[in-house]
Amino acid sequence: MIDEALFRHAMSQFASGVTVVTTAFEGRLGGLTVSSFASLSLNPPLVLVCIDHSANSHDLIAESGLFAVNILGEGQEHLSRRFAERDSEKFLPGAFTLSAAGLPLITGALAQIECRVHNSLPGGDHTIYVGEVVNAQIGAGRPLLYFRSSYYALGE
Repeated sequence: MIDEALFRHAMSQFASGVTVVTTAFEGRLGGLTVSSFASLSLNPPLVLVCIDHSANSHDLIAESGLFAVNILGEGQEHLSRRFAERDSEKFLPGAFTLSAAGLPLITGALAQIECRVHNSLPGGDHTIYVGEVVNAQIGAGRPLLYFRSSYYALGE
């Protein structure tokens, strides 16, 4: 089996966008930074996110059956860092709004994709949540990128 450090280093060679996945259940808001996100299907419209079992938001997604994927823009590195911390106050006033479904949506995100859990699958120490897209909003700007354990902006 591959050494965990080597595996992590190899995976850091893949540049990805940065997302914050949010959810809400019975008045509790949850959110975390997620790089394991992908479009899965156009018909029906499906996306997938991979959520660590130990993340506080993991069980909130399972309980609510809903989540939103907020695709961050180049000026939102501070949000990625905040949502990556386990014990920080993540939902600051003015930094988010609640959708009609009650999901927290990050203000200024490049896109906000609201999903209903379509399926969940085991994935080692993560759960793969497949979400059916029920609503989306599109913002403006350029993406925040993550590569080799650092943040970057897309060059012109």
